Amino acid sequence: MRFAIKTRPEHTTWQQLRDVWIAADDFEIFESAWHWDHFYPLSGDMAGPNLEAWTTLAALAQATRRIRVGCQVTGMVYRHPAVLANMAATTDIISNGRLELGVGAGWNEMETAAYGIELYPLKERFDRFDEGVQAMIALLTEKVANFDGTYVKLTDAYCEPKAVQTPHPPITIGGKGPKRTLRAVARWAQHWNVIVPGPEEWKPLKDILVQHCADVGRDVGEITCSVNVRIEPDQPLAAAVAAAAAYGEAGVDLVVMNLPLDAPPSVVEPLAKALAPLA
Repeated sequence: MRFAIKTRPEHTTWQQLRDVWIAADDFEIFESAWHWDHFYPLSGDMAGPNLEAWTTLAALAQATRRIRVGCQVTGMVYRHPAVLANMAATTDIISNGRLELGVGAGWNEMETAAYGIELYPLKERFDRFDEGVQAMIALLTEKVANFDGTYVKLTDAYCEPKAVQTPHPPITIGGKGPKRTLRAVARWAQHWNVIVPGPEEWKPLKDILVQHCADVGRDVGEITCSVNVRIEPDQPLAAAVAAAAAYGEAGVDLVVMNLPLDAPPSVVEPLAKALAPLA
């Protein structure tokens, strides 16, 4: 089994978030570290602090040396895909090739309404997402990119300098929609992340992904499948470790351990030791 950590950039400070990632960087059992792409906290006081995802991610890439870095996941509605492609290329350069490019269609009505960002009807949102992923791949892989979509258009477009990783940073698509999300994973992603209650809910989704991969002629083994396990502050660490083990037995490749809110760096070492027998 493989492991990662995820921090919540809400109700915390930059210094504490940075120190947790630096601590995780010292333990090879954690292959990657993630945070989220929101502008408001998702718990507690909605008017409280929440660090912006990509500026923070670039700084965390500079602060660390080994661990892979990613956003789980970037809402496509928040940034034009051409802008996001350029951000990804630069962040990959800053990290010396450690970026995981996490993307999703977006969902947060509160944030989009507050900021005047249009949250399109569901079908259009996924149509835009599909076009956005293709446009980003074109910009990250082609010297001069052209794309003629319904919603996204590129005309002799450049994204220079290119990312360190080739052909592009691995794309993580997050979500569990059986028709659109999992089909997009099969077509373009190197990593699929989903949040589900347990292995029983994960297995049918994996079966759907296998079928989508067969439909497009792709080996599902090329795609890392990950889930999230939350570490509850009022429960023994052993409970989260047991949940991770159950996912491993079900066939999950990577378990992302969600650290408690405002967790100090000292939580990382006990977690690494508790997970070591599963690695």
